[in-house]
Amino acid sequence: MSISASTTSPASKAPALRWFAMLLLCAAYIQGPVTKILDFGSAIAEMNHFGLSPAPLFAVLVIVFELVTSAMILTGRWRWLAALCLAGFTLVATFIALRFWELPPGQDRMMATNAFFEHLGLIGGFLLVALDDLARPRGADS
Repeated sequence: MSISASTTSPASKAPALRWFAMLLLCAAYIQGPVTKILDFGSAIAEMNHFGLSPAPLFAVLVIVFELVTSAMILTGRWRWLAALCLAGFTLVATFIALRFWELPPGQDRMMATNAFFEHLGLIGGFLLVALDDLARPRGADS
């Protein structure tokens, strides 16, 4: 079933709700960098833990990347590109940080498995944001 571009969706009638949904989708990508800024030593330790070197450079790059792409999504500036970037970033980070298949059976494996698939859901959400943005007529509500 195809929906024509002229069909008015409930989301297009509620731009504040649409924006709030994007804020929720970006929440981890706003909270994470703020936490890293407030405890930069732990941010460096996290980069070292995942073998990213030089750790301070990677920590700064992650902070800037997550804040800038989140701002792009929330402001509507190149939203589709930011959503695709966050989808790709999340995919790579998921395979670096949540290799549940390497863990022995037990609670840690179960939690990593759940987090892995939750991250796949985030990726799907960002892909939907990108597709929605590309399908919107330019100048439509942000």
